[in-house]
Amino acid sequence: MKNFVSFLLFLLLVMGGGIVIGTLTAPGEWYQNLQKPFFNPPNWVFGPVWTVLYLAIAYVGWRVWQHEHQSALQRLWIKQLVLNFSWSPVFFAAQMPALALVILLCLLVTVAGFIRATWHPDRLSALLFIPYLAWVGFASALNAAIVYLN
Repeated sequence: MKNFVSFLLFLLLVMGGGIVIGTLTAPGEWYQNLQKPFFNPPNWVFGPVWTVLYLAIAYVGWRVWQHEHQSALQRLWIKQLVLNFSWSPVFFAAQMPALALVILLCLLVTVAGFIRATWHPDRLSALLFIPYLAWVGFASALNAAIVYLN
């Protein structure tokens, strides 16, 4: 029961945080008027993708906190979440796509570092972060193209 409750707390933190930030910084007219690259997916794709990724991020965070003496992994996990949650307010609310790209590139490096750091002690967590790494890589390319086109 204790493990289930602790997992629910991670789920609430990650999913709840993502939902709140996504709601408060929803794309508006400014974003609609930006020039976007040909590979920009339709808006409906982002919700399902982030739902799956946030489930994985929550589960991986919960796994990291289940093991003692993993403070370096815990710091990396927290760092990726802070960077993740920072992107939308910077891109959509502050309307600063260049700074948002810097955040994404830092997130990309952090997620890759997390995968490398967890590869031997917790292979499942590393594997669960690979789709996240791929999506952040794609998002970085998309963000960079928006910066270039605008």
